[in-house]
Amino acid sequence: MLSYVKKILTRVSFDARLFEKELRKAIKVLIAEEVQELRNWCYTNYGNQYEAILNRCFVLA
Repeated sequence: MLSYVKKILTRVSFDARLFEKELRKAIKVLIAEEVQELRNWCYTNYGNQYEAILNRCFVLA
């Protein structure tokens, strides 16, 4: 499931709203260990572009 989520986020990364929407859905679906791995992956790949969105979404996760 995690690899699927990564593919989706990569495909919607051109649009901030879509990216945030899909990220929120992913956090709800994944288990805690996968959320942590997703968090690391997101900050590595999209930290510069969407840092505010990542901070907003992962503060509750």
